[in-house]
Amino acid sequence: MELHMRSHRWDARAPDWTAAVAAGFVAGAVLMVLELLWTTNLMGATPWTIPHKIAAIVMGPEVARTHDFSIAVVGVALVTHYVLGIVFGLILAAVMAPFRFDSSLGMAVAVGAVFGLLLYLLNFYAMARAFPWFIDLRGWPNLIGHLIFGMSAAFMYWKLEGARSSARIDAL
Repeated sequence: MELHMRSHRWDARAPDWTAAVAAGFVAGAVLMVLELLWTTNLMGATPWTIPHKIAAIVMGPEVARTHDFSIAVVGVALVTHYVLGIVFGLILAAVMAPFRFDSSLGMAVAVGAVFGLLLYLLNFYAMARAFPWFIDLRGWPNLIGHLIFGMSAAFMYWKLEGARSSARIDAL
Protein backbone atom coordinates (compact mmCIF):
# COMPACT_ATOMS: atom_id res chain seq x y z
CA MET A 1 0.00 0.00 0.00
CA GLU A 2 2.82 2.38 0.86
CA LEU A 3 4.44 1.83 -2.53
CA HIS A 4 1.18 2.72 -4.29
CA MET A 5 0.72 5.87 -2.21
CA ARG A 6 4.24 7.06 -2.95
CA SER A 7 3.78 6.49 -6.67
CA HIS A 8 1.63 9.64 -6.97
CA ARG A 9 4.23 12.05 -5.67
CA TRP A 10 5.58 14.64 -8.06
CA ASP A 11 8.20 13.31 -10.45
CA ALA A 12 10.00 15.27 -13.16
CA ARG A 13 8.32 13.22 -15.87
CA ALA A 14 7.30 14.97 -19.07
CA PRO A 15 3.90 14.28 -20.60
CA ASP A 16 3.47 12.68 -23.98
CA TRP A 17 2.43 15.87 -25.78
CA THR A 18 1.28 14.10 -28.93
CA ALA A 19 -1.03 11.86 -26.92
CA ALA A 20 -2.27 14.94 -25.02
CA VAL A 21 -3.16 16.79 -28.24
CA ALA A 22 -5.02 13.78 -29.62
CA ALA A 23 -6.80 13.20 -26.29
CA GLY A 24 -7.98 16.81 -26.11
CA PHE A 25 -9.15 16.71 -29.72
CA VAL A 26 -11.11 13.47 -29.24
CA ALA A 27 -12.62 14.60 -25.92
CA GLY A 28 -13.60 17.90 -27.55
CA ALA A 29 -15.43 15.96 -30.25
CA VAL A 30 -17.23 13.86 -27.64
CA LEU A 31 -18.32 17.00 -25.77
CA MET A 32 -19.42 18.66 -28.99
CA VAL A 33 -21.70 15.75 -29.89
CA LEU A 34 -23.15 15.69 -26.37
CA GLU A 35 -23.78 19.45 -26.49
CA LEU A 36 -25.53 19.10 -29.83
CA LEU A 37 -27.76 16.29 -28.58
CA TRP A 38 -28.56 17.94 -25.27
CA THR A 39 -29.19 21.37 -26.76
CA THR A 40 -31.76 20.03 -29.18
CA ASN A 41 -33.31 17.34 -26.95
CA LEU A 42 -33.18 18.80 -23.42
CA MET A 43 -33.21 22.52 -24.04
CA GLY A 44 -35.49 22.46 -27.07
CA ALA A 45 -33.15 24.88 -28.82
CA THR A 46 -31.77 24.81 -32.34
CA PRO A 47 -28.54 22.89 -32.94
CA TRP A 48 -26.87 26.24 -33.69
CA THR A 49 -27.35 27.72 -30.21
CA ILE A 50 -24.13 26.35 -28.69
CA PRO A 51 -21.96 27.08 -31.76
CA HIS A 52 -23.14 30.70 -31.64
CA LYS A 53 -22.20 30.98 -27.96
CA ILE A 54 -18.78 29.40 -28.56
CA ALA A 55 -18.08 31.52 -31.65
CA ALA A 56 -19.01 34.64 -29.67
CA ILE A 57 -15.81 34.17 -27.65
CA VAL A 58 -13.92 35.16 -30.80
CA MET A 59 -16.54 37.05 -32.84
CA GLY A 60 -18.12 39.14 -30.09
CA PRO A 61 -21.27 39.03 -27.95
CA GLU A 62 -23.69 39.94 -30.74
CA VAL A 63 -23.13 36.47 -32.25
CA ALA A 64 -24.39 34.83 -29.04
CA ARG A 65 -27.77 36.54 -29.48
CA THR A 66 -28.51 34.84 -32.82
CA HIS A 67 -29.24 31.19 -33.48
CA ASP A 68 -29.57 30.82 -37.25
CA PHE A 69 -27.22 28.65 -39.28
CA SER A 70 -24.09 30.46 -40.46
CA ILE A 71 -21.12 28.67 -41.97
CA ALA A 72 -18.78 31.35 -40.61
CA VAL A 73 -20.14 30.99 -37.08
CA VAL A 74 -20.01 27.18 -37.21
CA GLY A 75 -16.45 27.28 -38.58
CA VAL A 76 -15.24 29.67 -35.88
CA ALA A 77 -17.05 27.62 -33.22
CA LEU A 78 -15.43 24.38 -34.42
CA VAL A 79 -11.93 25.86 -34.47
CA THR A 80 -12.45 27.52 -31.07
CA HIS A 81 -13.92 24.38 -29.51
CA TYR A 82 -11.13 22.12 -30.80
CA VAL A 83 -8.35 24.55 -29.85
CA LEU A 84 -9.77 24.80 -26.33
CA GLY A 85 -10.15 21.00 -26.17
CA ILE A 86 -6.52 20.54 -27.17
CA VAL A 87 -5.32 23.19 -24.69
CA PHE A 88 -7.26 21.52 -21.88
CA GLY A 89 -5.93 18.11 -22.99
CA LEU A 90 -2.39 19.50 -22.72
CA ILE A 91 -3.13 20.90 -19.24
CA LEU A 92 -4.59 17.58 -18.10
CA ALA A 93 -1.52 15.70 -19.36
CA ALA A 94 0.74 18.22 -17.62
CA VAL A 95 -0.99 17.30 -14.36
CA MET A 96 -1.25 13.55 -14.97
CA ALA A 97 2.30 12.76 -16.05
CA PRO A 98 4.42 14.20 -13.22
CA PHE A 99 2.12 12.78 -10.53
CA ARG A 100 1.79 9.44 -12.37
CA PHE A 101 -1.99 9.71 -12.41
CA ASP A 102 -1.74 7.76 -15.66
CA SER A 103 -0.47 4.69 -13.78
CA SER A 104 -3.85 2.97 -14.02
CA LEU A 105 -7.08 3.38 -15.94
CA GLY A 106 -9.10 3.95 -12.76
CA MET A 107 -6.77 6.65 -11.49
CA ALA A 108 -6.67 8.37 -14.88
CA VAL A 109 -10.47 8.43 -15.23
CA ALA A 110 -10.93 9.66 -11.63
CA VAL A 111 -8.45 12.49 -12.19
CA GLY A 112 -10.20 13.24 -15.49
CA ALA A 113 -13.55 13.53 -13.69
CA VAL A 114 -12.09 15.99 -11.17
CA PHE A 115 -10.50 17.90 -14.05
CA GLY A 116 -13.86 18.01 -15.84
CA LEU A 117 -15.56 19.37 -12.73
CA LEU A 118 -12.91 22.08 -12.35
CA LEU A 119 -13.22 22.87 -16.05
CA TYR A 120 -17.01 23.23 -15.70
CA LEU A 121 -16.54 25.64 -12.78
CA LEU A 122 -13.94 27.61 -14.73
CA ASN A 123 -16.07 27.84 -17.88
CA PHE A 124 -19.48 28.55 -16.40
CA TYR A 125 -18.59 30.57 -13.32
CA ALA A 126 -15.17 32.22 -13.67
CA MET A 127 -15.11 32.70 -17.46
CA ALA A 128 -18.80 33.61 -17.50
CA ARG A 129 -17.75 36.95 -16.02
CA ALA A 130 -16.04 37.77 -19.31
CA PHE A 131 -18.54 35.85 -21.45
CA PRO A 132 -21.92 36.25 -19.70
CA TRP A 133 -23.83 34.40 -22.42
CA PHE A 134 -22.57 31.15 -20.86
CA ILE A 135 -24.43 31.77 -17.59
CA ASP A 136 -27.70 30.39 -18.98
CA LEU A 137 -25.89 27.14 -19.86
CA ARG A 138 -25.12 26.31 -16.24
CA GLY A 139 -26.72 23.09 -15.10
CA TRP A 140 -26.61 19.32 -15.07
CA PRO A 141 -26.29 18.69 -18.81
CA ASN A 142 -23.13 20.79 -19.12
CA LEU A 143 -21.74 19.57 -15.82
CA ILE A 144 -22.15 15.97 -16.97
CA GLY A 145 -20.73 16.89 -20.37
CA HIS A 146 -17.61 18.38 -18.80
CA LEU A 147 -17.18 15.37 -16.51
CA ILE A 148 -17.37 13.18 -19.61
CA PHE A 149 -14.91 15.49 -21.39
CA GLY A 150 -12.40 15.14 -18.55
CA MET A 151 -12.84 11.38 -18.30
CA SER A 152 -12.64 10.96 -22.10
CA ALA A 153 -9.50 13.08 -22.31
CA ALA A 154 -7.89 11.17 -19.44
CA PHE A 155 -8.87 7.81 -20.90
CA MET A 156 -7.56 8.72 -24.36
CA TYR A 157 -4.32 10.09 -22.89
CA TRP A 158 -3.85 6.95 -20.80
CA LYS A 159 -4.58 4.72 -23.81
CA LEU A 160 -2.47 6.64 -26.34
CA GLU A 161 0.43 7.25 -24.00
CA GLY A 162 0.49 3.56 -23.07
CA ALA A 163 0.40 2.51 -26.72
CA ARG A 164 3.24 4.88 -27.62
CA SER A 165 5.29 3.75 -24.60
CA SER A 166 4.80 0.10 -25.57
CA ALA A 167 5.83 0.85 -29.14
CA ARG A 168 8.99 2.61 -27.90
CA ILE A 169 9.88 -0.31 -25.65
CA ASP A 170 9.23 -2.83 -28.45
CA ALA A 171 11.48 -0.81 -30.77
CA LEU A 172 14.38 -1.12 -28.34
